[in-house]
Amino acid sequence: MIDVNTQLTRRTLIRSMSAAGGMILGFQVPGAVAAVIAPKPWTTPTNGAEINAWLAIDGDGTVTIRVPHTEQGQGGLTSVAMLIAEELDVPWDSIRTVFADMNRHVNNGEEYIVTTTHGSQLVRLQHPHLMQAGASARERLKEAAARAWGLNRAQITAQQGVLSAGSRSAPYAEFAAVAGEITLAEEPAIKTNPDDWWLLGTSTPRIEVPLKVNGSAQYAIDTQVEGLVYAAVKSCPVPWGRLASYDFDQVRDRPGVIAVVELEAVPGKTAYSDLQNGVAVVADTWYRAKTALDLMPIEWDYGPDAEVNNDTQAETAKRLWEETGDVSNEVGGDTLGMLGDSDRVITSEYHRPYETHVRMEPINATVAIYEDRVDVWSPTQNQATPIMLVADQLGRDTRDIHVNTVFLGGAFGGNGGGNTAVTRQAAEIARQVGRPVKVIWTREEDIAQDKQRPPVHTRLSASIGDNGLPDAFFSRAVWFTQNAAERIGPATADVSINTMPYQVPNRRHERHNVAAHIPTATHRGPGANQNGFIIEQFVDELALAGDWDPLEWRIEMTKGLEPWQRVLLRLKEVAGFTTDLPRGQGMGIAVVEDHAAYCGACATVSVSRRGEVRVEKVVLVHNPGYIVNPSGAIDQLEGSVCYELSHALYGGLNIQDGRVVNTNYDSYNLMRMPQAPEVEVHFALSQDGWWGGCGEPGGPPTPPAVANAIYFATGKRVRSTPIMRHDLSWS
Repeated sequence: MIDVNTQLTRRTLIRSMSAAGGMILGFQVPGAVAAVIAPKPWTTPTNGAEINAWLAIDGDGTVTIRVPHTEQGQGGLTSVAMLIAEELDVPWDSIRTVFADMNRHVNNGEEYIVTTTHGSQLVRLQHPHLMQAGASARERLKEAAARAWGLNRAQITAQQGVLSAGSRSAPYAEFAAVAGEITLAEEPAIKTNPDDWWLLGTSTPRIEVPLKVNGSAQYAIDTQVEGLVYAAVKSCPVPWGRLASYDFDQVRDRPGVIAVVELEAVPGKTAYSDLQNGVAVVADTWYRAKTALDLMPIEWDYGPDAEVNNDTQAETAKRLWEETGDVSNEVGGDTLGMLGDSDRVITSEYHRPYETHVRMEPINATVAIYEDRVDVWSPTQNQATPIMLVADQLGRDTRDIHVNTVFLGGAFGGNGGGNTAVTRQAAEIARQVGRPVKVIWTREEDIAQDKQRPPVHTRLSASIGDNGLPDAFFSRAVWFTQNAAERIGPATADVSINTMPYQVPNRRHERHNVAAHIPTATHRGPGANQNGFIIEQFVDELALAGDWDPLEWRIEMTKGLEPWQRVLLRLKEVAGFTTDLPRGQGMGIAVVEDHAAYCGACATVSVSRRGEVRVEKVVLVHNPGYIVNPSGAIDQLEGSVCYELSHALYGGLNIQDGRVVNTNYDSYNLMRMPQAPEVEVHFALSQDGWWGGCGEPGGPPTPPAVANAIYFATGKRVRSTPIMRHDLSWS
């Protein structure tokens, strides 16, 4: 019944991809010229030379920069190229970027060092390595010229792609081959002072945008290879339930149907690497596969978790609020004793629910298995992960697994751990049917099986001293995560709690991590979004209880903390914050540290008498230490504001009978373009040695700033999301 093309080879695959337009791998500046995937994408052109793993120089002077990260709209291709070009010193229009080969990385000592594209890591963690690669290449080129000309390297200058000494000059390309063979006795220092930069810190158009505008950008879901078949998949709606039965005979004879594949559960050896039990229908088109799957009778064994719902978790949280949790941070004296002795104690309870990633590109993966290699196309934020997963699933050596990097249609943390299951599914189905397979999840399957943002219930208390400022601060959080010890811990649960900037002399933070069956994973701004919403509203409550202006309270409580003072004073200067607005209008302040960056938000809202909320404007002041590409950073900050605001206003998953009730965008609302606020971004850069992120930190302060603004507009405090489910009417 299964038509297997046994003649399919790697060479045939590459020819077929070329004929079909290929997978776009290279991007030229200007013009965005695309190259086609080669068996070894790092192979240098015949007239060029590899200087190091990061770059090669062609005979015509084109500099090919290999980017070991994905491009998901964050401008990573451009930032990587800028960081290398800054030190290499070449004309910007001579640069071509390609995605680096992860097979080389995994099997050659992880030479690209940081390859993940999440956690605002690309610039924050990779910048010294990228700049070092450029500086090292520059000095090797100078050394090659010095040897050829009988000079010392110090006598050679390298500028804008040209080597010169006195009256002699030559393009970099002339010495590229020799430079690639040179080992320096000592690697050069990189430029750390922004005053010395010629490219970094300038707004530079993103390299990949022309491809997206003209429609030639290739995503994983666009992958086409010879002999490709399609699979539609269903897993149990209640996570960790099992497939009880299915009746393939009911759909076996439908047009195009090839096979049914039962997917056995695979316990994860590391976080996010597991695979749940399910069933797939394989057909010659995805529509035929999905139609047959929908028509095929399936019975599930839901298991013991079918009794779980939002209310049962809330009851668990209330019980655990009365029990001592793990102490994550403690400063000063007996915080609990001081609270017990004080007659001015403020106590509040906050909650953020499960939230899903809602990427625009449906979750998908394509796997093609050959005798000598396995090719994978997956919209992943960490290309090394599919190599490990597929090797494990198929019992192959990692050297056989080749991940072809493509554009991502959104990710938000979900494509770091949230799409690993579909890659395992594609590998297993391809193994069983003997043909290349593309698996695509429906939006309903994506929301149901996504690894969600974990919920948290937090109770906070603080005592107010005679000066109107808190002298003791206590929080006890209850987190619900799958595999609590592994999926959430200090790295997430304590973000923006332990780093809370306010200098309260006595502080104690506790948490309970409760294992829950709903899969959880990172979600843009992990931990900071939940904790920021909670902390930044509660401190507004404290400021008002102590008769302080909320902005002045924050300035007072962060004295001596230069990064925060820089943000808050700039916010005071540009935002025009005031609590003196007519009823129905309000402004709110919030500041959150996330991914080594300090970000403040001032939100302006209007609320109708019926409770209809309109977020009019959000002013951000951001301090990540340094900025590589200001226009790209602004893009990221604006996007993070809108993304997080969408979840805070309209999101929130409803868990009933152990499953996610929300199925699509009709039941998991997103903010539409007409509802988006004006976003104004300012930078207040410390530039004193530390680098922070830009992709995530703009989100966390936005919802609490909006909630604080709603309080001033209506007198109602919103202590849980989604905000729009609250009655915010006023009279």
